[in-house]
Amino acid sequence: MITSENTDNRATNLYKPSDIEGKWQKIWEDDNLYNTDEQVSNKEKFYALSMFPYPSGNLHMGHVRNYVITDLIARFQRFQGKVVLHPMGWDAFGLPAENAAIERGINPDKWTKQNIAHMKSQLKLLGLSVDWDREFATCDENYYVWTQFLFLELHKAGLVYQKESEVNWDPIDNTVLANEQVDSEGKSWRSGAIVEKKLLTQWFLKITDYAEELLQDLEKLNEWPERVKIMQENWIGKSIGTNINFKIKEFKKEKIQVFTTRPDTLFGVTYLAISVNHPLIKKISDNKIISKLENLKIYLQESKDKDQKKIGIPTNLIAINPINSKEIPIWIASYVLDEYGTGAVMGVPAHDERDFEFAKINSIDIKQVIIKDKDKSTSELTNAFTDSGFLINSNNFDGLNNSDAKKHISEHGERNGWAENKIQFRLRDWLISRQRYWGCPIPIIKCTNCGSVPVNKKDIPVRLPNEIKISSNKINSLGSNQSWINTTCPKCGNLASRETDTMDTFMCSSWYFLRYPSSKSLTKPFEKEKINKWLPVDQYVGGVEHAILHLLYARFLTKALRDNNLFDIDEPFKRLLTQGMVQSAAYKNSITGKYISPTDIKDITNPKDPKDNSKLEVLFEKMSKSKYNGVDPESVIKKYGADTARMFILFKAPPEKDLEWGDSDVEGQYRFLCRIWKLFLDYSNNDITHEADKLKKENESSLLKSINIAIKEISNDIKNNQFNTAISELMKFYNSISSNLNHVNKDLRREALMTFCILLAPFAPHISDEIWHLIGNSKSVHLEKWPVFDEDALKENSYELVIQINGKVRDKINVEINISDDEIKEKTLIRPNVKKWIDNKTIRKIIIVKGRIINIVV
Repeated sequence: MITSENTDNRATNLYKPSDIEGKWQKIWEDDNLYNTDEQVSNKEKFYALSMFPYPSGNLHMGHVRNYVITDLIARFQRFQGKVVLHPMGWDAFGLPAENAAIERGINPDKWTKQNIAHMKSQLKLLGLSVDWDREFATCDENYYVWTQFLFLELHKAGLVYQKESEVNWDPIDNTVLANEQVDSEGKSWRSGAIVEKKLLTQWFLKITDYAEELLQDLEKLNEWPERVKIMQENWIGKSIGTNINFKIKEFKKEKIQVFTTRPDTLFGVTYLAISVNHPLIKKISDNKIISKLENLKIYLQESKDKDQKKIGIPTNLIAINPINSKEIPIWIASYVLDEYGTGAVMGVPAHDERDFEFAKINSIDIKQVIIKDKDKSTSELTNAFTDSGFLINSNNFDGLNNSDAKKHISEHGERNGWAENKIQFRLRDWLISRQRYWGCPIPIIKCTNCGSVPVNKKDIPVRLPNEIKISSNKINSLGSNQSWINTTCPKCGNLASRETDTMDTFMCSSWYFLRYPSSKSLTKPFEKEKINKWLPVDQYVGGVEHAILHLLYARFLTKALRDNNLFDIDEPFKRLLTQGMVQSAAYKNSITGKYISPTDIKDITNPKDPKDNSKLEVLFEKMSKSKYNGVDPESVIKKYGADTARMFILFKAPPEKDLEWGDSDVEGQYRFLCRIWKLFLDYSNNDITHEADKLKKENESSLLKSINIAIKEISNDIKNNQFNTAISELMKFYNSISSNLNHVNKDLRREALMTFCILLAPFAPHISDEIWHLIGNSKSVHLEKWPVFDEDALKENSYELVIQINGKVRDKINVEINISDDEIKEKTLIRPNVKKWIDNKTIRKIIIVKGRIINIVV
């Protein structure tokens, strides 16, 4: 319990964070101050959550920013009288742990648990108001048993299937990647390797079944950043168009189906283009074409991260345009993607820039079928015409505007059996198979009689085997562990084998937020009534890099599990804050492209490469070991204290913007806390009750107003995630207290100091509790209620009246709000400056605008 004996620090004149922060962290822990009190039923709830960390081994400043922001919000909501759930866990499965374990020759379980223990001790240094009783790691057996349970629920709902598919293969990590895990340059999201294509039999989740709902429900997320919603909308990629079937001259029973949003250009189709893996290619027997195709595949693989040329290979096959029976050539084209649409596109070079470029390179006909002004003649195109206009060269459809033509041509095609209206999505089903050891085993048994059979729920968890062998470049996969693989079929009882793939780690992290309210449950992943009570998460905080991966998957799983009647919520996260990166100065040699460590630079004000003496670029970039610009949070805490680190992180930049690290700014926040410490020490328990020597009404009025301004502005700033401006208001409030405290009565003095403590507490919790006790309080400041501002105290008693003579400003005077017009005239006319300008002239008129001006016309 908190006592005056263990908090009295008045003998210490200097602010020493190391003397108080550990002490308060222990007191809070001993008193279970941040455990979630679920016994209180009449209070409003608030669920605050940071995206849980991967236990890499060390905390970095990006972690600090994420968790401090969430902690401030959680603390503020507690002050509002709400029951707050603010938990923490660990995203512990995955390739980084397996690779690190291989490098060190230890079991990834051991490596992960060591990292968790170390990072947890680092997180505790920050003084986070986390309910650690709800902590778990996704690699814990009592967590991944429920990941397997949810997989079986999805399987029961028909949302899980297995198929042979061309997949993204990471040649460094030796595993499959989902489409969302390949960046725009064709590289692995984790290893950075150029992704290859392989044909493998894999497990998928039918996220596409929810494409429309995932898209439509973005409109409900009015407290999400707009850019995140746009990123998801673009990834889901809804297109409303038409499927058109083109017959193939050489193969009477075959056809190529093309999806298009531009059926109005059908008369302008002069070729069809298919992808390098289109099924039609299997029918090509010409060795020259096959050889060119293989070379094209190699080129596409090697140039994934470069600007690709528009390369085409003629197949010598002919398609029939269904609308006019014209014969058109079929090309293999480098720009056609397997995974979008049908793997085939209709080439309309006159009205598509990409098609125009391809046609020019390959000497393909260009036929214009849309013109801007139907009364003007056409001329040879120098670029694709992509504007709206009217149809030409389109038989019966000539003269229609192209918007109407889309509808009419589609209907014509439907009536004649070669077209069908279609809604197309860019989104593809979620590939969850991974060919590695350190992941959640997929609870499927492969039987030669029954096929792939789900494990009975009573037989989960399917445990990872502990006996593993580690070689120089891999841990033996589950596929090589015969004692683990061999089992019996749950259906027929015959000998069978286990599925040897593990789940994508995003499967584990896409439901973890559902576990916290029921983290101790041994019989189910979560309790329906608790999910309905606590979810959706009221405030979720994490990086924008998770917009498509984690956030989209979490939304999908929430909707799928809802449809299995496991709870009633539609969306997992009500309010989302995506914090910016923490950047620091990096020193780069622009000639060699290498980064130089600041410790190797002689003069940091004029940085030069020690090897070639060339001038270095100074760039603010994301903190990274490879760029030598990382800052160790533990060293900052050791030197300045956790409260200083917190204040700097919150003050330096708005949370959604990137933050540039600066030692001088850190020191600035430390000095501010030192000034606060001295102020409260000067007015500590022995002195706070004495009456001020010289009471002044204007000081009391000024301080009372500052108290209420601070409460109002800081409250609004926190609610609007403007933490930097909130700290600016704290600084203004501090200045007002310093200026007025010696000249106000003891009750107002105490009110000001206590209010300051509470307003500071979410930002700097340790020093706040210390100074709270210095001024004579016994309970923790974090148990107090947030103050409410008095609107009347903010009202002005007076205003500055501008005095004009013949329309020109000649003087100003401070007058009371309720002053009468006659009193205004009287006070104005006796002013020396006014007398000077009137100078015995006749006053013709006096105009008064209350609250603003008086104009004397002479």
